[in-house]
Amino acid sequence: MKSLRPFVFILSLLGILFCGYNIYSLEQKRRIVKEDLVELSKIKYGLFSVDEWKQILSRIISKKVEELNFSPDQRKEIKSKVSAFLTKTITEMEERFYEEKSKSIEGWFKIGVAGLTGMFDTMKKDVPIFTDQILEFLNDPGNRDKVKSYITDKLSEYTDKTFAKIDYTEHDRILSHYGYGDRQQTITGLQTTLSDLSRGSQNYIIAIFVFIFLCGFMLLLSNEPAKIDFLLLTSICFVLLISGLLLPMIEIDARIAEMNFTLLGEQISFTDQVLYYKSKSILEVVRLMLMQGKIDVLAVGLLVLLFSVLFPVAKLLSSLAYIYNQRLQSNRVIRFMVFKTGKWSMADVMVVAIFMSYIGFSGILTEQLGQLEGLTNKIDILTTNKSSLQIGFFLFTSFVILSLLVSQKLQFRKSF
Repeated sequence: MKSLRPFVFILSLLGILFCGYNIYSLEQKRRIVKEDLVELSKIKYGLFSVDEWKQILSRIISKKVEELNFSPDQRKEIKSKVSAFLTKTITEMEERFYEEKSKSIEGWFKIGVAGLTGMFDTMKKDVPIFTDQILEFLNDPGNRDKVKSYITDKLSEYTDKTFAKIDYTEHDRILSHYGYGDRQQTITGLQTTLSDLSRGSQNYIIAIFVFIFLCGFMLLLSNEPAKIDFLLLTSICFVLLISGLLLPMIEIDARIAEMNFTLLGEQISFTDQVLYYKSKSILEVVRLMLMQGKIDVLAVGLLVLLFSVLFPVAKLLSSLAYIYNQRLQSNRVIRFMVFKTGKWSMADVMVVAIFMSYIGFSGILTEQLGQLEGLTNKIDILTTNKSSLQIGFFLFTSFVILSLLVSQKLQFRKSF
């Protein structure tokens, strides 16, 4: 078993390096595709998009105009209403005419002419003719197209004047970059690509945790690991630390999975409307904190960088110095870095904090999305919380556990 350990650790180190590199490469591609997919799925391009609603309303109006087909009873009822409307309109026009023209001599002359010719009486008598002409106009397919075009143009004119325009720069860049076609076709293509990338990384993720488990198991079975064992284990810890720092640790994703309602007798549906999405690694969070410019946020960023990045790296380097240089084994600084910084590095605290943050975010999002579902009975809303812990969290946790085991073995080792 003792002679087998170095080969197991070498194999594990090479396997973890290989799998870690491939996981990182695939994750970078997956993140780009996921962010582009999220951008196209944002609610501002769907439920909150004026352009989307213009298309929906134009489609409904066109359908309603096409379906405009009067039965005999409907034609009789509509003819009665149109005739009443025309008669009322002509009467009001006659009253305004007499009121306005009675204020001048010239106007009285025009009133006399109107009375002699019976202008308004003739118009009222011709109301049935006007009504038939209007109904015939509406029944003409060519005129229906003109009506649809007119209403659509007025709808576009109104929305352009009333609502702010959406910036489609990023939207159009994504469509042009992938070349799938329109927005919906691009979303479908990106979902397929994302699934392929996720499946591609699954085998590497399984393999890397098999190697990690094998290392931990062999370390627990060993009484006094040799120098080469500690070197290899420290190298493995370093690879796990770097991987955990670079890869995303948590993904927050809240969206409306499906919304259905009826408008003007037509079924309207919106799916996968992203409300909020963020995915960050520890180093990305630290960089964002340091770039904020606020003293309190900057201080937190420096503390996270110091205790969760710099201290663990310093501990690993000090462990190598402690193992291979006997003079440094009695050095207080080296001994402190190797055996005491575990209490100060707070890498384990970071793991607990991220896990608790995930639980907190997940609970808040689930509660708020649940309230959204219960807003009204007339709209069917299905929300979903797709937040999840990412591979970076599990690799960082593996580093914390394995480094603690190595420190324990190193502390009880009498000499090298």
